[in-house]
Amino acid sequence: MGIKPLPEALTFARELDLDLVEVADKANPPVCRVMDYGKYKYETAQKAKESRRKSTNVVIKEMKYRPKIGGGDFETKTKKVEKFLSEGHKVKVTIMFRGREVAHPELGKKILDRVADEVEHTGRVEVYPKLDGPRNMIMVLAPDKKAQADAKKKAEAEAEGAPAAEAEAEGSSTTEPTTDGAEAAAAPQPEATPAAVEPEPSEDLTPPAEVDAEAAAEA
Repeated sequence: MGIKPLPEALTFARELDLDLVEVADKANPPVCRVMDYGKYKYETAQKAKESRRKSTNVVIKEMKYRPKIGGGDFETKTKKVEKFLSEGHKVKVTIMFRGREVAHPELGKKILDRVADEVEHTGRVEVYPKLDGPRNMIMVLAPDKKAQADAKKKAEAEAEGAPAAEAEAEGSSTTEPTTDGAEAAAAPQPEATPAAVEPEPSEDLTPPAEVDAEAAAEA
């Protein structure tokens, strides 16, 4: 708008329901701008916040493996890598070769691929395996928010499905008909065997043969 007297500039800004803001006080004459000052302050604060967020230092953790690492050590180190990724850190995985191991870089790559497979539910490969100097091979993993969210949903679904499956199993076990009682009732029962009954002793204790002999003598 060119050079205007201050009263005229203020009047112009007020007619537009805006503010007259000085943006370059050391210029001659000073430079002013007609604007919504409240909106300007808000946008400036948002830009500063975004700038701080982008300038945040990204922490890169490092985990070192050996080509001939044991199963227990591999599991322990890989769990730490998974923890770092879940906390939002990047992880630099380093394979350290010693002696003649340098002649077999495929062993190191095999370990790195295995690590990437183990943590695929929480991280992704950002820098693929490559040699770093004569005795090292590196790989960089970065957090994967989408994979972490999917893994969380899957775990929650499995947790909700487990009680339902248990309840269904209990219900089916209680309604299942039992045939043991019916089979027992239908099975023929063995006939009762009469117990042997001993004859009651006779009051006449004389043997039958002796009685017959006496009767014959009398006759």
